[in-house]
This record gives sequence, C-alpha cells and structure tokens, in this order.
Amino acid sequence: MVIEVTDDTNRATLLARAQRRIPLVHFVVDAAIWAIAVPVGVVLRYDIGFTYVWEAEVAIAVVAAVVLQGLAGLVGGLYRRRWRYGTFDEVGAVAVTTLVVGVLMTAGLWELGAAERAVPRSIPLIAAGLSLLGQVTIRSMWRLYTERRRRSGRADVERVVVVGAGDAGGLVLRTMVADVQTPFVPVALVDDDPRKRNLRIGGVRVEGRVDDVVRIAESKNATAVLLAVPSADTGFVAAVTERCRAAGLDVYTLPPVEQLFGQVRLTDIHPVTEQEILGRRPAEIDHAAIAADITGRCVLVTGAGGSIGSELCRQLVAYRPSTLLMLDRNEGGLHATQLSIEGSALLDDPTLILADIRDPARIDAVFAEWRPDVVFHAAALKHLPLLERNPEEAWKTNVWGTRTLLEAARTHGTRRFVNVSTDKAADPISVLGCTKRIAERLTADAARVGPTECVSVRFGNVLGSSGSLLPTFEAQAQRGGPITVTDRDVTRYFMTVGEAARLTIFAGAIGASGDVLVLDMGEPVRILDVAQRFASRHEPPLEIVFTGLRENEKLHEVLIGCDEIGEQRVHPSISHVVVPPLGVGRVLQVGTGITAEEIRSIASSPTLTWLRPTSGA
Repeated sequence: MVIEVTDDTNRATLLARAQRRIPLVHFVVDAAIWAIAVPVGVVLRYDIGFTYVWEAEVAIAVVAAVVLQGLAGLVGGLYRRRWRYGTFDEVGAVAVTTLVVGVLMTAGLWELGAAERAVPRSIPLIAAGLSLLGQVTIRSMWRLYTERRRRSGRADVERVVVVGAGDAGGLVLRTMVADVQTPFVPVALVDDDPRKRNLRIGGVRVEGRVDDVVRIAESKNATAVLLAVPSADTGFVAAVTERCRAAGLDVYTLPPVEQLFGQVRLTDIHPVTEQEILGRRPAEIDHAAIAADITGRCVLVTGAGGSIGSELCRQLVAYRPSTLLMLDRNEGGLHATQLSIEGSALLDDPTLILADIRDPARIDAVFAEWRPDVVFHAAALKHLPLLERNPEEAWKTNVWGTRTLLEAARTHGTRRFVNVSTDKAADPISVLGCTKRIAERLTADAARVGPTECVSVRFGNVLGSSGSLLPTFEAQAQRGGPITVTDRDVTRYFMTVGEAARLTIFAGAIGASGDVLVLDMGEPVRILDVAQRFASRHEPPLEIVFTGLRENEKLHEVLIGCDEIGEQRVHPSISHVVVPPLGVGRVLQVGTGITAEEIRSIASSPTLTWLRPTSGA
C-alpha cells in the first residue's frame, strides 16, 4: 500500500506535533517566570539589595519552585490542557497552582529552622505573588494578541467604532473581544460623558465625543458604527445614523435594555431600521397595574388579525389571562396571529372567534357564551381615501360596530372596555376621523351610563402596520420607485406597533371611566425626510414624486383637539382628555345611506335632534 504524502498532510502532522508540545511551552514560560520571581523577591525582601541574589540558596529555591510548579501543574490539570489558554478557568488553576507552590516552599523553609540565610520564609510568598502576576499577564496578553491576529486575518471582519461606553457598550465590547468568530472588531469608543475620557474597556479606548464619531472612524479605518445606547431616544439615533451614513459608514444598534437581559449576543447586533429612527424608546410602565387588570381574567380582543390587535394579543399573553379570545372576520389574520403566539395554527381553538362586529346577534352570542371581563376593541376600517368614497362602510364598522360591542359589554357584565382610537379623531375633518370621534363619544356615553368602565386610547400612525408608510415605501423601492409623498411639508406622528400596544394595555388599566387617553408620540416627523432616506439607499437614488394631499387629509395631525385639554395624571407618556358623550339612542337613528356630510355633522354636534331616521342599520 502506498501512502501519498502531500503538503496538506505534512502541515497537519506538524500542527498535531506542535499542539502536543503546547503544555510543555506553557510550563517553560511559567518556569522562567519563577526563575525571575524568586530573585526579585529576594531583592525586594532586602530593600532593593542585591547582596544575596548570587547565593546558592537562591538557585536552589528557583529549582525547587520550578519542580513544584511542574508537579502541582500536572496534578491540578494546568499542563494537561483542561482549559483554553488565557481563560478565566485557567487563570483560576494558575492561582491555585502558584499558591500551592508558595505554601510548600514556605513550609519547607519553616522545617529548616530560623537560622540566618539568603532565602527567608517570606521569600516564597513574595515570589508566589510575583509569579502569579506574571503568569496571568503573559496569558492575558497572549490571548488578546492571538484573538486580534485571528480577526485581523479575516477578510469578512468589519472595524467598528462603538458609540456609548456605558453598561451596554461594555457588554458588547467584551462579547466582541471574547468571540474570535465575531464579524466585528472594535477599534474605538466614543462617549459624551467627560468622566469616561480615556477609559479603556477590553483594551479599547474612549477616543472622543459622539460628535467626533465620523472623524474617529476615518482615523481608525473603521467601516461601521455600533450604537450601544439602548436607552437613547430616536432623535439621537436619527442624528448619529444620518451623519454616519452620509460618511459611508454602516450603522448598527442593539435592542432595548429590557430585551438584553444583562447580556449581549452577536445576534443582537443589527442594522438600524427606519422603525428605530422613527419610533420612540419604550416608556417605563407599571406592570403590576396591568397584571391586576388582566391576570386570571377573560380578555377579548377585536380585530385580533390586524396589526394592533395581533400585537395586543401577543403582549396580553405574557400577563396570563385565564382566557384570551381573539375575534376577527378575517380568517387569514386569525391564522397569522395564532401562529405568532403558539408556533402552530390549526385554527381548532374555540378562543379563535370568526365574527363580524357589524352583526349584533353574533356579537351578543359571543359575549353571552364567554362573558369577557376586559375587552380591547381594535377592529376598524382605517384607510382615509377609501372611507371618503365609502362613508357608509366607515359608519357600519367604526360607529355601528363600536356601538354593538359597547351594548354587548354592558349587557353581559364586562368590567372594562378599551376602545382603540386614532389621532385623526382630534379636530376631525375626514370620514375616518369623524367616525372614530363618534366612537370615542359613544364610549364616553357608555361609561356615563355604566356599569362597564369604558375608556378610549388615542395615538397616531403605527410603524409597520398594514398599508402604513414604511411598508408602502419598501414596496415602491423594490419596484424601482418612484417613492410617492403627498406634500413636501406633510408631517405625521409615529410609534412602533409594540410600543402602541404596550401603552394601550397600560392606559386601559389606569384610565378613569369615560376618559380618552392620549399617548405621547414624541415630535412629528416630516414624511419627505423618511422618503429621502429610502431613496438615497439605492443606486442610483430613487425618484420622489409629490402627489398632493388627498381629499380631507390634513397637512399636520394633532393628538389633542383645539377644544380639549390634556392632563397627565398617572404617567408622563399618557394624557387624559374628556370628550362629550353621544347618546346611543340618537345614533341609532342613522343607518344605511348615511353621507359623509352627515357623519361630519354628528361628530361635532352636541345634540342629534336634527337627524332623520333611516331604515336598516
């Protein structure tokens, strides 16, 4: 049999031999450190005196230390490759081995008596301390060198400037340094805290302020920036992202603090998304108040297949309701929601309720069967241009459907009813805004009549929801453009769907019956700025086309109407507003055939005595 010997075979053989000799190399290094530590200990013991260094006893002590180090290292596993070189586990073994050598040498000197000699009893302990320091230092420096060499030799490694030298920055930096497979190499830190100037974390130094990030990235040949400030607001994220992207730098970030759980994984690092630029960082809420309202109770969510409704369901599950009823007329939406919560969607659970809120008999039967304690009403029609052309459909769902649910809740003993509203209900002019304003007033009237506690929660645009801004821009970008914007100056409020659902649940728990609770949406965002960011990411940049405002569409939305006063009673992110009730009996006079003008009149009218009765509902 002929064995062909190739270069790869030789290389593998040499590598195997080298690996077998690594423990011997480690021992030789440790022995050399002891050979230095013992004489240095003698010098220190005699006040920097070199008189006794050349005595034979010192040489004997060095030999004894080396022999004991080898024996203790073998017995303890230090030289049997139990641990990776330079790890904390190995450092612990080094400390134990060094301590054993020092104690044994001291005990040996003690047995020899207290006669005057070149190596007193204190020398082994001094030398052990010096040896431990030397061994740990050598191991740490070698590990840092090898890890950096491995990373620098990889073509796929990205040099990163880390923004933020706080807890999150320290965690992510140590993660990068410890993992040789990381695609990132931290080369500098920046932080605005003057107390952190020149601070080093994992060998990486704070080089300047956040405003200097582009200059520092260029000086360090970095190609990316990592925002390691999970608590930063969107203004900070947007400003740093825009500056870095303009300089051709990739920008990454971390999840919010509550999602990190005290550790950072490489999979947590992701490119900054438009949602993170536009959305607000989560506000602190009282989870105990929510638990008291939800835990152990039967909860019903309407519109459970939609963007807001499905997120409400996902978050409510965490508070362990006794039953979570998910109601929608869209079976595909229910399928997706169940799949996102349970990981499967057989659609055979009776808590998945296929029903239309326009059908009073069906809704009454659902409430009679389940008698929900808490209702979150998120079902609605919301696309403004369609509802302008089809006002009767807006009336049937947004007004008649809300009225149907309120009546069923009051009849069957629901304790709390939370109506999900929109900022278009403040100073409304569109059919969408007016129908949602009427829904708010119906909810306020139901609260006045009782016994169900009823509140409305009002907020602006939800990022990522079906038909909203970002998915529309993404779809247009995939088609090669153009990106369409209604007006150069149009602005809107934005909030992530997770934050909207989170604050809605909290607001529902703390709101006084009859209130409209308005969520703080931060500063309004100019839509053109978002469109320009999308357009600039393509080569060549996509065209932006202005289509003009649609019928009864506002240039700027408001959260609180001109005749309303917002009061922050419980939480700084939630304002309480009072709206005038609208009697259910009056509203019932209007059914099919309603016009947009009539809806607008109802939304603002203090009384409805002028309304004409119509047939049907």
